[in-house]
Amino acid sequence: MITSRAQLVALVALTLVWGLNWPLMKFSLRELSPLYFRAVTMSGGALMLLGWYRLRGVPMRLPRDTFWPVVGLALPNIFGWHLFSILGVQELASGRAATLGFTMPIWTVLLAALFFGQGLSRRAIVGMASAGAAVALLVAHEVTALAGRPLGVLWMQLAAVSWALGTILMRRSTLKLPTEAITVWMMGLSSIGFWLVAATLEPAPAWQFSPPIWAALAWGAAVNYGVAQVIWFGLARALPPQASTFAIMAVPLVGTLSAAFIVGEVPGLLDFIAAGFIMLAIASALLPKRQGRRT
Repeated sequence: MITSRAQLVALVALTLVWGLNWPLMKFSLRELSPLYFRAVTMSGGALMLLGWYRLRGVPMRLPRDTFWPVVGLALPNIFGWHLFSILGVQELASGRAATLGFTMPIWTVLLAALFFGQGLSRRAIVGMASAGAAVALLVAHEVTALAGRPLGVLWMQLAAVSWALGTILMRRSTLKLPTEAITVWMMGLSSIGFWLVAATLEPAPAWQFSPPIWAALAWGAAVNYGVAQVIWFGLARALPPQASTFAIMAVPLVGTLSAAFIVGEVPGLLDFIAAGFIMLAIASALLPKRQGRRT
């Protein structure tokens, strides 16, 4: 349980950062292409985290025999998730993209059942049904809307599947490295990948952005990739899983609400219904079962 005001403030701050980041990504894409956006912000965040954890005395060395295992973890966890999600944000309303991206816990349960022999509980089935309802609602709207972008729904589901696969691989990893070191190296290697892919597929930016865009890029690097990661690791050690689950549940709702103020995307009733389904799905997948009373 949350035992201090500091923990509560940190949890609320993390939820707000993750939620606000979705419309801020959309805002940044007004002047910067998506792959260069990822390359810039992820590189800055990785360097900041590297410096912070070195100052904190966390071993950050990457032994040679762990290089390829870390690459294997980085591909779905960082590169795949951030590649497909930024493409999805480019196509969709940012709140809607956040809702679709957070089908990840359901994909985690499904992939674990299909490929790793993990059984499906009744709660998992309820969660998958809820997530499926949310996706179906948004897909139907994007297909029927005059300016609908159904491809964005596909990008976000690929992002969620990639994140889910990466989560499973992280749980099964036997690497004898601090989690902070694995995360920083995954981010660093993925940022190199983004620079290479961006230089191949996108025109080079002029690097002459408006002040609000520079501020959004600084947010992405320093806050989303930097401060939020530090908060997350601190909370993961101090709080039980259900506390972080409630934070994850609230992210799509924060993203949907804040999009109206940041990028002028006014959510409709459908968006809130879909966000509600996703919150139910996350709760079904991640919240622990109640223990029966002892006699």
